[in-house]
Amino acid sequence: MDMNNDMRFVIITGMSGAGKTQVIRALEDLGFFCIDNLPPNFIPKFAELCIKSQTLNRVGLVVDIRGGDFFDFMLDALGDLDHMALPYEILFLEASNDVLVKRYKETRRRHPLAHQGSILEGIQEERKRLEELRGKADKIIDTSHLAPKDFKNQLKRIYGQENPLQSLGITVVSFGYKYGIPLDADMVFDVRFLPNPFYLESLKDLTGNDQSVRDYVLKWPETHEFLQKFFALINFLLPYYVQEGKMHFTIAIGCTGGNHRSVTVAHVLNDFLKKHGYNVRLEHRDIYRRLAGGNNHEKR
Repeated sequence: MDMNNDMRFVIITGMSGAGKTQVIRALEDLGFFCIDNLPPNFIPKFAELCIKSQTLNRVGLVVDIRGGDFFDFMLDALGDLDHMALPYEILFLEASNDVLVKRYKETRRRHPLAHQGSILEGIQEERKRLEELRGKADKIIDTSHLAPKDFKNQLKRIYGQENPLQSLGITVVSFGYKYGIPLDADMVFDVRFLPNPFYLESLKDLTGNDQSVRDYVLKWPETHEFLQKFFALINFLLPYYVQEGKMHFTIAIGCTGGNHRSVTVAHVLNDFLKKHGYNVRLEHRDIYRRLAGGNNHEKR
């Protein structure tokens, strides 16, 4: 069976109320395909599908005591993964008894094992049932006193890309102010102060995708000065957004119609960000809209 060397197969387990839901959200933001509460006897078959797949190479599975009697097959499932030589990791979450009791009381949820007894009795029984699995864990995180932000950052350090800049997905979008500012923009820059190719008959019906338009927009001293200061600002800000744990960031560049200046600057910014190791997607929202009279979108 061919093994994907880039595969990361993470089994998330541990105490109920210790933060497994937060782990799923964090891993999904990091590009993992996640399944919550998968019965352990399904794990080997799912692992086979992942090995054969060309896309499922980062997987997170939450398996815990909620599985009831199915959970008793957990150690057998791990044995099957060992037999398949699949390199899996076990992340075990725990927290102190008093913290878990407090969390259950705050959420007013019932502990899976607290059928007729108290929450504390359910927690104590769960610890006993998870003891052997805890001993097999590759990573144990105690979330008793972890703030959500610190917990997320710790998960990013463990399971994120080797290049932390790749964890931030950036969309650079050009647009025309006459059609409105993109609603999902985190940062908007107005380049309508730059000389406009629209007023040149030879460039009017072209766009910033054409080299002649780019050459015109980029030849002016004010363009060079703007780009220098613009890139310095972007280079300063983005690492802090990465540090804060932001996963998606949209930079919108606007001119009057969204055909010439904004498209040109968006292309230059896209090249700049890629050169510096960011994960970038370029979109021209309003390009050709004036010529086509519609809502054409071009993405790359």
